[in-house]
Parts: sequence; structure tokens; C-alpha cells
Amino acid sequence: MSDLKRKILDAVKGDLEEIENELTANLNPHIDLVREVAGHILFGGGKRLRPLVMVLCGRLCGYSGTYDKTFSTAFEYLHAATLLHDDLVDEASLRRGKPVAHRVWGNSVAVLVGDFLLARALAITAGTERIEVVRILAELTEAMSQGEVHQLMRKGDTGLSEDEYLEIIRRKTALLFQAACRVSAVLADAPEERQTALADYGYNLGMAFQIVDDLLDYVAETPQLGKATGADLREGKLTLPLIHLLRSARSADRKWVKNLVQLKHAEFTAEEFQKLIDLMRESGALRYTEKVASLYAEKAKAAVSAFPPSAARETLLDIAQYTLNRTA
Repeated sequence: MSDLKRKILDAVKGDLEEIENELTANLNPHIDLVREVAGHILFGGGKRLRPLVMVLCGRLCGYSGTYDKTFSTAFEYLHAATLLHDDLVDEASLRRGKPVAHRVWGNSVAVLVGDFLLARALAITAGTERIEVVRILAELTEAMSQGEVHQLMRKGDTGLSEDEYLEIIRRKTALLFQAACRVSAVLADAPEERQTALADYGYNLGMAFQIVDDLLDYVAETPQLGKATGADLREGKLTLPLIHLLRSARSADRKWVKNLVQLKHAEFTAEEFQKLIDLMRESGALRYTEKVASLYAEKAKAAVSAFPPSAARETLLDIAQYTLNRTA
């Protein structure tokens, strides 16, 4: 474990324990199978970044209520629901080192439990009795769904631009972090400028997180990653390392890469995958992806640096840096 990760975990140990307790307590299904499948995705090793940043942002705004840990679970339930559905759409096999839910219980059960988790998230949101909070979560759910559809429409399309890729991950990932941070400020009745600053932090953190996630799909080892490396390529997803490679590679290499994506994305060999990574290194695609992620992380840091010094602010800054340093 890196020193930075240990520092973060030491700082938030109590918060994480309370979040775990709330995740269990608020799940509360009437059917044991729902609890089993939901537990498979919820308690399979997730980082809890979304509920954690919500709690920390609330603390940064002086939130003094008792609903922050409970409400933070809404973001984890919503995230888990999207993972259940995404794994099915992507025909994935592993999630966090374990077989995905639809491989264990079947497609229908995975979809319906995802629906249940989404409903739980909305029910917890309604418990705030704040229409602004309900609106934020409703718009978030709509945007995330459209992001997934957008990505599905462009599956295997080597013409996907960097701007379009960034729009997809904005909807799929960044808006969830953004909503978690903004809602905490709303619950704390923070002024608009603080709401905006924390929303900026969440958005940029989410962008950096997803870009690094997409980079790790090419450079991490399977045991670290929790899924087979090259999963995005197998699923026909064009992410930033591949987009930059297609933009900067020599003509012959570009033709080879396009063939790999369009015709063989589900069948490439280990040798072909290694050649692809070598081309990414030679073309600067991996360095470019790291640079873009770093720019977003720096913007996230800048957004919370305007707040007075505090333990919560320091941890949020550390989380932004950890997003870049992580290996899984």
C-alpha cells in the first residue's frame, strides 16, 4: 500500500466504517436473493470514493446534521446499479476479481437487482424532503443513462473523437462525483459559490478518475485491476489511449489498430495486445493520457484550495492526488 493511500485510509477510517454500516442497514430488501446479488456488487471491494467525498465535502461546508452517512449510500447504490447493468451490456466476465453478477445469477436477476438499487437510491434521496436534492439525483440518473447509450452507439467506432470520448465519460462518471459533492453543500445550506466550487471539485475528480481507469485497462496487471486487462478493447470501447494512438500513429500502424478494433476486438491474442501497448508507448499515447488526467486532478485540487485549511480539505486534496497514483 502506498504512503498516500495509507494516509487517506487512516484519516477516513471512522467515516468508512459508518458508511459500510449504513450501506448494510439501508439495503433492506424483502427477498434474500436481492440481498445476495446486491451484496455481491456492493461489498466486493469498491473504493467508496463517491460516498466518502460527499461526506468530506459536507464537513468542509460545516454540515452538522445526521443524514450525511445515510444519504451518501444513495450514490453507492446508484453506482452499483449502473455496474450491474453495464457488465451485462458489455458482456463482461470479471468485476473486482470476481465473476460478474449476471454470470452467477443470470441476466434477468442482474437487471432487476440493478433496478432495485436504483429505487433504493431514489427513496433515500426522497428522505431529505429537499426538492433540489431530488432534482439533482433525477438529472444525474438521466445523464448517466444517456452516457451509456452514447457509448454503446459508438462501440467499435474508430472515428470516435477525443471530445466525444470526454463527453461520454462526463455523463458516465464525472457527473456522479459532481452530484455527490454538490449535494453535500446543498444539505449544509452552503452559499452558491461553495456549491459551485465543490461541484467543480467533483466533476474534475471524476474525469481524472475515469481517464486513469481507462489507462489502467492497458497498463495494469489483471490481479491489480480486478478484471482482465484489455477488457475495454474486447468490448469495442475506444478510450483516450486508443483514440490518441489512432490520431498519432503511422499509416500502417493505424490500419493495423483499426483492424484490431473493428474486426478482432473479441479475439485478439496476447501478442497482439502487447504490440498495441508498445505502439501506445512509442506514440506517446500513454504519456498523453496521464497528462490529461493530471490536468483534471489539478483543477480538482484548485477548486477546494479556496476553502480554509482543515483535515477534510487536506483529505480531499490527497484523494485527487491518489486518483492519479493508483494502480487499480
